[in-house]
Amino acid sequence: MQVSLIDIGTSKGIRIPASVLKEIDAPKSFELRIEEGSIVLDVVEEPRAGWAEKFKESDNALLIDDTLDADAWDEI
Repeated sequence: MQVSLIDIGTSKGIRIPASVLKEIDAPKSFELRIEEGSIVLDVVEEPRAGWAEKFKESDNALLIDDTLDADAWDEI
């Protein structure tokens, strides 16, 4: 697929067709790098992708007691 550079303020850009973005689930960000004279875009995974599912699978037990013992403060 051939694309042309377009003006975006004082920068240049390309338009990525919606059909192409649908093939890769329309990511929010890409990593851009130059590799052997070519511009390469890699999809950046969301930093917390899959966390919700992992939390549902895990035993969400507290690692420390979260209660506040007011009497213990007097001893400190």
